[in-house]
Parts: sequence; C-alpha cells; structure tokens
Amino acid sequence: MNKIYDLVIKGGTVWTTSGPSETDVAVKNGIISEIGSINSNVADEVFDATGLVVLPGVVDTQVHFREPGNEQKENLESGTRAAVLGGVTAVFEMPNTNPSTTNKLALEDKLSRARGRAWTEHAFFVGASAENADTLADLERLPGCCGVKMFMGSSTGDLLVPDDENIRRVLSNGSRRVAVHSEDEKRLIDRKEYRVDGDPSSHPLWRDEETAINATRRLIKLARETGRRIHVLHVTTAEEVKMLADAKDIATCEITPQHLTLFSPDCYDRLGTYAQMNPPIRDQYHNTALWSGVNGGVFDVVGSDHAPHTAEEKSMSYPSSPSGMPGVQTQLPLLLNHVNSQRMTLARLVDLVCSGPARIFGIAGKGRIALGFDGDFTMVDMKAKRQIKADWLVSKCGWSPFEGMDIIGWPMGTIIRGNVVMRDGEIAAEPIGKPVKFQDTL
Repeated sequence: MNKIYDLVIKGGTVWTTSGPSETDVAVKNGIISEIGSINSNVADEVFDATGLVVLPGVVDTQVHFREPGNEQKENLESGTRAAVLGGVTAVFEMPNTNPSTTNKLALEDKLSRARGRAWTEHAFFVGASAENADTLADLERLPGCCGVKMFMGSSTGDLLVPDDENIRRVLSNGSRRVAVHSEDEKRLIDRKEYRVDGDPSSHPLWRDEETAINATRRLIKLARETGRRIHVLHVTTAEEVKMLADAKDIATCEITPQHLTLFSPDCYDRLGTYAQMNPPIRDQYHNTALWSGVNGGVFDVVGSDHAPHTAEEKSMSYPSSPSGMPGVQTQLPLLLNHVNSQRMTLARLVDLVCSGPARIFGIAGKGRIALGFDGDFTMVDMKAKRQIKADWLVSKCGWSPFEGMDIIGWPMGTIIRGNVVMRDGEIAAEPIGKPVKFQDTL
C-alpha cells in the first residue's frame, strides 16, 4: 500500500478546535492533512497515543537562553533541548543577552546560532532602547523577530527604557504588540535601602507592589495615548489583575508558573536566593488574586520566564545574588499538576500555552490542531506520576526550584512539523527547529 502520510497519531484523545475527540491525526510534509479514522498502513510512522491527550504544540513566549555572552548558564542548544523534554515545541527568546539584541546584525546572529542547533521552533525579541526607538518599526518586521521587548525597570542586563518620553517613542514606532517588563525604575532606585543584606525575603519589600502597579498604570496610559498594543509580562499583583481586566482593548498579559506555584514567605524560607526573581514572588494574597485572573480569563498566556543562573551565582549572599530561575522544562508539568489539583481546567491550559500565544502574537500556522496547520503536538499523560529530579533536568544551570516536587501529569512526546523530537523522555537524533513565522510579517 502506498504511503500517503509521513506520520499518523492514533489512539489518543486529540484536542481539536471543537475540544477533546477520540480521533486520529495525519501529517504530510509537516502539515496536518487529515483528522478522523485513519489506516495505520498509509503512514511511514505511527505514534501510538493510547492513554495520552494530544495537545497542540506548546509555545513558551518568554525564555532567556543567555546566548551570546553567558553560555555558562545556558545556550540555544541546551535551552531548546530542555524545552522539548518539557513538551514545548516553540520558544520566544528575550533580547537581554550580551550584546543585547537591539539591531539587525544581533538578530541575524541569533538566528544563525540557532540554525542546526535549536530543537524547537524559535523567534527572538528585539530589545527597545532610547538609541534604537526610531528604528523599531523596521526591526520588528525582520524574519525571525517575534516583536519588541521593553524593560521599564532594570533586571538582568543593561536594557532599560525608564522614562515616559522614551517609552512614548518606543510605542510610537511600529505596530506589533510590545512586550513589557513593567516595574518603575525610579521607585526601585529610591527603595534600595529596603534590601536587607543576607535576607532574600526583603526582595519583595524592595521591589514592592507599587513598583509594579505604578509602572503598569503608566504603561496603559501611554499605550492608549499612542494607540499601541502592549503585552505585560509576569504580572504579580492583585491590583494589576484588576487594572488589566479593564484594559483588554489595548493590553494582553502573562502569568508565570512560578508566581502561580510559589508564594512568600514560604518560598524564601525554603529556597532562599533560589526563589529570587524580578518581579518577585509575593504573598498568598497576591497568589490568590493571580489564580482569580487565570480562571477569570484575564491572563492570555503562561510564559516560563526561564532565566537561569549558575548555582554558584545563586548561592551568593543577597542582594549580590542574581534574580531569575529556570523553568522551560518544568512549566508544563507544573501546569498539568495544577489541572489535576483542579485549580484550572485542561481547556484553560490549552488556551494559555497553545492558542493564546498564537492569537496574541499572530503566529502563522501554529496553536491549534486543524487542517492546514503545522503538525506540532504535545503528548501528555494526565495520570502519570513523576517527581522533578535533577537527572531529568538538562539546563546548563543544573538546578530547579521545583526539584523534588511530586507531579501528576507529564509530557510524553513532543512533535514538530510531524517529526517526533521527544518520546518517553528520549530525544531525537538531530535538532530540526526553524524560525517561527508571523502573520504580520509574512
């Protein structure tokens, strides 16, 4: 019998555009070609998905892979390998590398570095600065660019646009959605005295709620003034959830698994500086509000904010210790565990990590299981019981704040354009990741 398809997925519960369905899916030349009852004999390869849920490929819209400049912490190969082990099929990488990704040559350098080394599909943010604000309209339309990233408050690296005049310039140049680290730099400078040497639990006291709230309030005002769509990253406060719910005409927003899973003071008591990130993990009041934002539909995506540092660096005494933690490999297990804990539904998870990223960033051909879309799938076992262990983690930083955590629900397969790149924890022979394409720049 002639082989019609390259891959057929059989026996699983497939998350179609109509919801879960007991059906088969076929892929030809990287594209979904048939959904229905399909004969196994007409495919070069059959993936037996019995007992698994077949999701659209998971997209992580915020990762920091540290290349170029800090490859001892992570690089594009190791970061994307961690991603596919965690069920992620595509990543958007951030610009605060060394040098920063603020011009065409830096973007092309990253795309060149990813070629033949990236296990996932990938795209790169261009960083906004006062120096390149007037060129952003051109930069954001370059192949392989997922948009503009702006830091209103200082974090890792030296990218910073703290003042309203230059924020206005950034928002006035271009048309794609601008992703924003929303913390008020002036307040961060004024409150440095609140940092207590050796006490990482003072981190959320220094970078307090008003630091985030003030910046997001300013940002929404300037976005409306300029008519520019914005995307507020890693939201941490109850007040921002309410503010962003009232700004759906202009703003989308992200939540991280860390801010949903951890809370203070518990996380600082247990993890110390390993719980330090920007914006910080806050208390149970804000954690509860963030969950209300998840289930109320306020958040549009979950992003891991994978931001690795070496254990040696993280073990430094606060505030010399750097902010950030790895997360691209653990994001989906944590979310599946939350589904099994009945904190969110599987439908909501799919919206946050599959269809949501495609919708708000205009990804071409990804984010849903439908005819004509790319054959990207994340296979999960909703009943699998696992523990996050060091020997499973492949990030170069070598640690996770969630190590030792028992999980129910686990990624069992990662398929990109019909190619099985991870099955049962085993990685394929060669990385095949290509740049993501966007509807705005086709």
